[in-house]
Amino acid sequence: MLPILQDPATATKLFEAILYSPNGRRSLSRLARTCHALSEPALEVLWKELDSIVPILGLFPATVLRKSRRPGLGLSRIPEDSEWDAVLRYSDKIQRIVYDETANNVTASVFPIIDEHRPRLYVLPNLQELVWKAETAAGLDRCAMFLSPRLCSIHVEIGANFKRDKINSFLYDMSSRTRLTSFSFNSPTSLPDAFTELLARQDELERVVLNAPGALSSEVGRWASCLPYLKTLQLDLTGRSPIAVEGFFDEIHPRSGASTPSSIVSESTDSGVFSSGEYDFAELRKSALRLTGADLPSKASFSQLRRVQLAGEVGNIAVFFRHLSSPLTHIDLVVEDPPDNADWQDLSHLVCELFGDSLQSLTISASSASRYADLVRSTSRSEGPTKRLSLEHLSDLNKLVRLEIDLPESIAFLPADLDALADACPKLEVLRLCPLARFAPSTGGPKITLESFSLLTKRCKYLHTIAAVVNAAEASTATLNTQSFSSRSLLRLYLGGSWVNDPLPVAVLLSHMAPRLETLRFFQERNRVGFNEANAKNWQVVTDMLPYLQAVRKSEKSFAKPVPETSEKAVDATVQTFSKGVQCRPKVAVASVQCSPQLVDRGTQAVASTADMGTDATPHTADVGVDAKPVMVSMEVDATSPPELEEEEEAMETMEIDEDEVERQNKLLHLQILQQLYLLPSVVALFTIVYQYMILYPMALPGKGLRTLRLTASSVTEYASRVSRRQPVLLAPEATESPQSDTLSELSMDTSALLNSVEVCA
Repeated sequence: MLPILQDPATATKLFEAILYSPNGRRSLSRLARTCHALSEPALEVLWKELDSIVPILGLFPATVLRKSRRPGLGLSRIPEDSEWDAVLRYSDKIQRIVYDETANNVTASVFPIIDEHRPRLYVLPNLQELVWKAETAAGLDRCAMFLSPRLCSIHVEIGANFKRDKINSFLYDMSSRTRLTSFSFNSPTSLPDAFTELLARQDELERVVLNAPGALSSEVGRWASCLPYLKTLQLDLTGRSPIAVEGFFDEIHPRSGASTPSSIVSESTDSGVFSSGEYDFAELRKSALRLTGADLPSKASFSQLRRVQLAGEVGNIAVFFRHLSSPLTHIDLVVEDPPDNADWQDLSHLVCELFGDSLQSLTISASSASRYADLVRSTSRSEGPTKRLSLEHLSDLNKLVRLEIDLPESIAFLPADLDALADACPKLEVLRLCPLARFAPSTGGPKITLESFSLLTKRCKYLHTIAAVVNAAEASTATLNTQSFSSRSLLRLYLGGSWVNDPLPVAVLLSHMAPRLETLRFFQERNRVGFNEANAKNWQVVTDMLPYLQAVRKSEKSFAKPVPETSEKAVDATVQTFSKGVQCRPKVAVASVQCSPQLVDRGTQAVASTADMGTDATPHTADVGVDAKPVMVSMEVDATSPPELEEEEEAMETMEIDEDEVERQNKLLHLQILQQLYLLPSVVALFTIVYQYMILYPMALPGKGLRTLRLTASSVTEYASRVSRRQPVLLAPEATESPQSDTLSELSMDTSALLNSVEVCA
């Protein structure tokens, strides 16, 4: 790939230049199929703007289309999901599309299929500009599927047979789904009554074009003046009266509302008491408003407006400009040709006075009715008259860089017009003065000559393009000898059907006036209106000789040595003094200011806030149950009293014999007491029972048994007291010292054994 094409911006500019050249779309498509590296950038430019929906339909496979060579005839069946791939891939590249219902190149049956079976919500997700021309209500409804969120510009043209409710529904749908920066609406029917309410959401508009009846209403004027970003406004004033044009500004700046019959601001009509009703003072009132400036809009209205495009009579355009205070930079006028001389003079002075310090571009063209009249006249043998559009009324356009005038009738210009233009526009860069005009031999040809452009080349140092019809003739010697007439900036010259007799003097004059001229064009097509074969041949000779003459002049300038110019001049240095008196009278103004303090009564509620709070102070208690059942042993004891002593001795012997058993039981008692320390309450109760039995029946026990019982009771008492003090238990310390009971000193008594003993004693 060439290095210049590696830069995406440079490649895009190159491809756009190829696209806009003759037969450029076919050339760019061939370039996209030539190289893989160039394919994607070329396709981006090729699919960026489409003049029809037919190329999108052509992306479907041939099996889906009715005729593959004519995709606009419709689809033979519903496309499957895989058959949408090419459509979705290329539709992402489309940013502008045009649909014209009157062209009849797309059948209406295609749109329902696309709308119902599209694989995603928006077929053209990156669409930014939509141009929709509909003649029927159904054609306008098809626009809904292309209203994507990224849409910025909509241009709508509708036919005459439309109902207002259909227009209202379309405007409501469009306004609710988009945020536009440019909106254009062309209709032969009047705007809906709720037009401003339907577009109230569109507060980011930068360009508004309204060509419909009702566009000059006061409601539309108030809505347009309140748009904060409005930069371009285009209106059609054709066929309107000056009062209707002024009505556009009626509600922009509310009037003070004087109610007296003599007030010029009051819009109320006379009651008829002081007048006979024969005179209409409306026009007189409007003239008074223009003189006094009482109807000028506020400074806030149209604050960002920079470009105005108006169509209609020159007088109506002048009335419209009187109400604007914005610093316009571009003015495009479509006027009825030829304009009235008085109205044109008034408009010229008004434009120079109001916008002389800001205007950069002024374009004047003819309306469609004027061009149609010129077309009819060109088909006949008679040649139409040539009118003059004077430029001598222009002045002080210090920032004007482009002036274009293209009128079929007012094509006659004089050298005086070029002289006035050179004084009024010192920064002029592009000048076009009816380059397509044609002059019949009976009229004498164009009034300006090629030498007349020397007035522009001398004073307009930035002029690089001139397009006009001239009568090229031999230049004077003074012009050829004046170096200031030579322009270093003039590069392009479009002469159209200009006249020329002798090509050599003309080539010499051009080499002097434009030594760096690059482009010289004229009518060469035989089928063009105004073509003259003799003039075309002479201009071709001039084109062939001009490069050689420019080379000669360039070499002559390189040989010439600049000679400094010297001059002697005396200067009078006498100081001039002036005496001047100034009356200084201060302006005194009496002003009274009423200063009254503003008192405010304010009460504050200062009640202390209290709070009642309860605290539960109940101590936490817990009930614990202890199983304190005494161990009860049931034994059978013969409690009959002995009748005889022998029986008593036998009982004593029996008790002696059982001493070993008692010792064994005492050991068991010791172990059980250690295991059942938690039975303290039962032991205490048991101690009470034992104590009672010891008092009630002391005499019934034998001596050895009584001693054993006493030892056991003492051991139990000591055990109970130590348990209450949480001390270790040592059973029967006294029994340890007794020689008769060595075995009982080492053991403790069991509660059950004690009960047994008690029962035995009982």
